[in-house]
Amino acid sequence: MTGKTIDIALDPPAPTGTRARIALTRREWLKGTGILIGTLAVSSSLAMFAPSRVWALELKHLDTHQSSVLLTMARQLYPHKTLDDAVYALVVKDLDAKAQGDATVHQQLADGVRALDSKAPGGDWTKQRPESQARDIAAIAGTPFFETVRSTAIVALYSSALAYQHFGYGASEGDGGYLFKGFNNLAWLPDPPAQDSGPVPAA
Repeated sequence: MTGKTIDIALDPPAPTGTRARIALTRREWLKGTGILIGTLAVSSSLAMFAPSRVWALELKHLDTHQSSVLLTMARQLYPHKTLDDAVYALVVKDLDAKAQGDATVHQQLADGVRALDSKAPGGDWTKQRPESQARDIAAIAGTPFFETVRSTAIVALYSSALAYQHFGYGASEGDGGYLFKGFNNLAWLPDPPAQDSGPVPAA
């Protein structure tokens, strides 16, 4: 039986009224592979250039519940109300890669998720109210688990082309890239003398 590897992949939309389905091989199920799946909001800036609103992330070492908890934690650490879960899933992707390369990190993440779940009445921390989640995270600030997720999230979120698209940041455009895309509209300082301006780069 063959399987399909899914990265942060955008799949064709499922028919109305049905759930998106991801095919996994028996070996993948035995490994405990997790899958995160979601849908871009209709109003999302990402939906304008994505081939589909449905996205999926295959995980090699974290299970689906662990990944959901970590995604929720990343959103609490760096909250952006209109930023899609697809971007926060990149944090989970990087944490999964770290867990693959370091058994200590893998255990740390598993223990951290278990500890957060223990704070929820039903044993599922993702079902906690946002204000309770914020208190729980504040209580573990500075722990190795917290620092692993925080340090991974700040890089994965803010060095992502998906986040750039959402925030309207042009990223690296090369010499003159911004000059010809409306970034030369500084209005609150006077124009410098021509001799101090230097050469104008080509487009």
